[in-house]
Amino acid sequence: MNLLHSISQYFHAPPHPSQRQLFSETENEFLVGAVSLSPSEFDRDRYSREDILQQCLDAWRYNPLARRIVEIISQYVVGAGFKVSSSDPGTSEFLENFWNHRFNHMPTRLIEMCDELTRSGNLFILISTDAGGMSYIRLIPSTLIDEIVTKDNDLEQEISFTLKSFNGQEPITYKAFNQQQIDVDYPQACVVHYAINKPAGAVWGESDLSPILKWLSRYTAFLDDRVRLNRYRNAFLYVVKSSFTSESTRGARQLQLASTPPTPGSILVTDESETWEVLSPKLESDDAEKDGLALKKMIASGAGIPLHFLAEPEGSTRTTAEASGDPTYRKFQQRQTFFQYLLKDLLAITIQRFNHITNRNLTGQFEVYPGDLSSRDNVALAMAGTNIMSAFETLREAGAVSKEEMVRVLYRFIGEEGDPAEIVREGQAEAESAGSEASVSKQKRKPKGAKIDHETGDIRTPGLE
Repeated sequence: MNLLHSISQYFHAPPHPSQRQLFSETENEFLVGAVSLSPSEFDRDRYSREDILQQCLDAWRYNPLARRIVEIISQYVVGAGFKVSSSDPGTSEFLENFWNHRFNHMPTRLIEMCDELTRSGNLFILISTDAGGMSYIRLIPSTLIDEIVTKDNDLEQEISFTLKSFNGQEPITYKAFNQQQIDVDYPQACVVHYAINKPAGAVWGESDLSPILKWLSRYTAFLDDRVRLNRYRNAFLYVVKSSFTSESTRGARQLQLASTPPTPGSILVTDESETWEVLSPKLESDDAEKDGLALKKMIASGAGIPLHFLAEPEGSTRTTAEASGDPTYRKFQQRQTFFQYLLKDLLAITIQRFNHITNRNLTGQFEVYPGDLSSRDNVALAMAGTNIMSAFETLREAGAVSKEEMVRVLYRFIGEEGDPAEIVREGQAEAESAGSEASVSKQKRKPKGAKIDHETGDIRTPGLE
């Protein structure tokens, strides 16, 4: 008995506290050997990110609502296109050559860039430069990017981008653009990355479609069910009741009717022994319209656009539709501002690479001007500028406001930006220059002491009269 008790204590006795620490598993020990699949803890894990990107691409390809949402954003953000101008002749010439080069064709590529930015939340642009200094850009699909390497102390300073490998080939890695390194190395092909909808501390952006993927799927399933219901609602069966003497008689009558079924609108004559009935499914779907509208509202609110943008009248008045569109225009304006920054940064990189190869010194001073979000804005801004100008002219004449203040308020009401003091100074300089040129021109046309022939209008030269 004592022997069995000793053996039991040997196997079941609790371990010593020092031994328990050897076998205890903490969170740090559990994660030993684990590899992070994303550069930041605020990013999605790699599997979820790739799955969401693929779902967004499939939704854009196969779902009409998703395609339309992406198109609407690009149509308003890009609009009639962006204009690039520079006061430096050399910079202006280079930018025009880059913008209209047949390998870049930026006027049409802007739509593709905005679509990709909206669809995936990320824009990876490959920049390559030839020996003459001209740069060419190509878009890399976000689904092909496997890894983004950043600095340890700053996630916004990206170092390299690795593409996925296919068919057992080695993955391709491109360096990120480095402004300090371009001065010492020949500018090899590099990649620049722009992202939207990303939380603080994240590297990857989020698609505009990702919050509504579930609701797009549910709305599609809802429409599929409605199509099936409408199909089955029109289905019916004839039920013929009669007193048959035997089963063979009933079967013969059924075969006869099946071979020549009555057509719609035909006349059927029977005797008292046979009655006809119609059997059809009773599918109640009175609230289908409200259910579909609720799903579509969820999609529209997630995309940040009003329902009437998706062919769904939200109200019976035009004022209601215009009021609901104001937040959407603000969203488009914010996205347009980001796209403007994107283009300006991209063009600045191409100028730096051109200067490095050709040993030229283009100033790099240029501006990128976006198109109007809506043609109605021009009418509203013109009316606002006219009204405020008429009021401020009275204040200006009374000495209540300065020229700079009047210009500041006017530019604010017409939706333009600028330094009021610089605008007034340039305007005065141009007025003085125009006045002096007009005076000189007048003196050339009419020399001092010259007389005008009233019949011919010519200048009479003294001594030749």
